[in-house]
Amino acid sequence: MTDNKKNIAILGSTGSVGTQTLEVIRGNTDLFNVFLLTANSNADLLITQALEFKPAYVIICDETKHQYVKEALADTPVKVLAGNEAVIDTVTHPDIHIVLTAMVGFAGLEPTIAAIKAGKDIALANKETLVVAGELVTGLAKKHKVKILPVDSEHSAIFQCLAGEEENKIEKIILTASGGPFRGKSLDFLAGVVLEDALKHPNWVMGAKITIDSASLMNKGLEVIEAKWLFDLEVDQVDVVVHPQSIIHSMVQFEDGSIKAQMGLPDMKLPIQYALSYPARLKNNFKRLDFINYPELTFEKPDIKTFRNLAIAFEALKQGGNMPCIVNAANEIAVAGFLNKNIGFLAMSRVIEECMQQISYIGSPVLDDYLNTDKETRIFAQNLIHEMPLKALQF
Repeated sequence: MTDNKKNIAILGSTGSVGTQTLEVIRGNTDLFNVFLLTANSNADLLITQALEFKPAYVIICDETKHQYVKEALADTPVKVLAGNEAVIDTVTHPDIHIVLTAMVGFAGLEPTIAAIKAGKDIALANKETLVVAGELVTGLAKKHKVKILPVDSEHSAIFQCLAGEEENKIEKIILTASGGPFRGKSLDFLAGVVLEDALKHPNWVMGAKITIDSASLMNKGLEVIEAKWLFDLEVDQVDVVVHPQSIIHSMVQFEDGSIKAQMGLPDMKLPIQYALSYPARLKNNFKRLDFINYPELTFEKPDIKTFRNLAIAFEALKQGGNMPCIVNAANEIAVAGFLNKNIGFLAMSRVIEECMQQISYIGSPVLDDYLNTDKETRIFAQNLIHEMPLKALQF
């Protein structure tokens, strides 16, 4: 390792964002070094990545696969650890410069907090961290003088539009949404949606959980909550517009009425690269946008009556406290239920709304409150899915 390289820790290296991050690093080995790779349970891909990039550490969170990974890497200098606690401990290593958090869901919260407290800059692809505990996390980032660099394409777009505008007041931000595979469809249509159709996103290649969130518009709802904390906004300063082409990734409107937009082809490698290289822009060979291929860019108002999850997220943000944590936990269980074909597509919203009504509200939560709320909500949501008939949950 040379001093001019940034040492990168990738939490969730076997997922969609993690593998694309390694593509970016593969093209810039003179600038970036892989220091830590973690995976939940995909031991085989983790081993393949470790053999190529030779990180100092790999961590498999599924402890039953620790010995398998350890034996596969026995002839390398890579240190093999296991378990979530190992992730929390290792992200604080003094040689790490940037922690890219691409773990799915609530699991990313505690490692992100540990990294921030250790003074590590965060390339944030785990939106749930700010959804669940935005006030806590952003407060810690300010205290420890840590940069949170957004990796989501929409938040990266806002971040890029705000470069050089630090003294200018934001009137509002406009997050764009593709509308997912079911844009324009009715409730009757959504009642019959099958998993295979929900996993066919029209523009983006993503993991299963985020793809389902996109289809239900919950992904956009989570991004609304994340944006509030990332950019220190009020609820009424965040707007959503459906933009089916996914060319404009998001926009900022300033108090003089001017709007800045960041545009490009839908490719996660660009915001990943920008987060790792910030404030520099690195030359690459990514496919370029040709406007001739996109003669029309269209915009629509989101249908929050049909796609209730977006309205649910706005309501959770307005209530504040631990309500976004409740929504996030309930959604993770609901999506898992849909992916396992235990509930229908529309039932996901019903599960979330039931949890919002039944789980205890806390106005000013601390970390333990978030952890307890998450656990309580997951148990309640799982029982709800198990005990209530599919038809009762559907509407």
